[in-house]
Amino acid sequence: MKSFLLLLAFPLAAFAQAFPSKTISLVVPYAPGGGVDTVARALGHELATALGGNVIVENRPGASSIIGSQYVAKAEPSGHVLLVNVGTHYAMPYLAANVPYDPVKDFTPITIVGKAPQVLAVHPSVPAKNVAEFIDYVKKNPGKVSFATSGKGTSQHLAGELLNVTAKLDMTHVPYKGGGAAINDLVGGQVPAAMLIMSNLLPLAHGGKVRMLAVIEANRSKAAPDLPTIGETVRGFAVPDTWIGFLGPAGMPATVTERLNGALTQVAGSATARSRLEAAGFEPYVVQAPEFARLAPANAAAYRRITSEAAIKPE
Repeated sequence: MKSFLLLLAFPLAAFAQAFPSKTISLVVPYAPGGGVDTVARALGHELATALGGNVIVENRPGASSIIGSQYVAKAEPSGHVLLVNVGTHYAMPYLAANVPYDPVKDFTPITIVGKAPQVLAVHPSVPAKNVAEFIDYVKKNPGKVSFATSGKGTSQHLAGELLNVTAKLDMTHVPYKGGGAAINDLVGGQVPAAMLIMSNLLPLAHGGKVRMLAVIEANRSKAAPDLPTIGETVRGFAVPDTWIGFLGPAGMPATVTERLNGALTQVAGSATARSRLEAAGFEPYVVQAPEFARLAPANAAAYRRITSEAAIKPE
């Protein structure tokens, strides 16, 4: 009996040892040059070394990440085609109509490698030093306060709309094509407020060009531990972490998932990866496969609640 079990286990062990048997494609569902693309290319190079194989990055942008994600969902679940995406991967069915995949059921969570705390910030001309004062300012200027984000459907956008609902505000969303343009207009005073990545605003805050009021996620950031969260002031406000991670198609062999998770955990802990993550606006933050798998449905449920409460309909 023992020999029989060993024979059954042998093909699985051999398969894991043979992986990768061909080039691994890291699919980035966004255009080249952005934060996700930067992280994928930096970690992909080190992942190739860790696995002893070849790794390439494929950019498949379009439809707010749906095109690239669908490509991975339909790929052979051998571990050779992986998705590199951010937390709003789980929000897509509530933002876009007819999403051709289930972001939870059609993917295998592998590893989260970083997160990007985001903040509510204002131009110095706005007379608010904290969230309570900002809410009071918006209520005294009904219909006149707008908030900028790096784009429609981002976690920043969802956070702003959730703040509208939970604090009973009527801010207007101004989506930009990327964070850079939004930052420029915030600094220039063209928009009074913004929800943007903290790391991009820290130097400007230190220079007095913007004022950061609060973190939009549930926990304070290590980069600015004295900065409170919005949820500390507004009861019922909670947005999932904005993370970046690696996923594969559903049905991947557990041995391959474990090997990829181990390699990505090793890579994410390197000094090179840390510097590249930080350059792209992310803090190193590793969530391994088992916990990532538990987190996936929770994130999806959180985004479903947010979009429902904010009355955001799929378009």
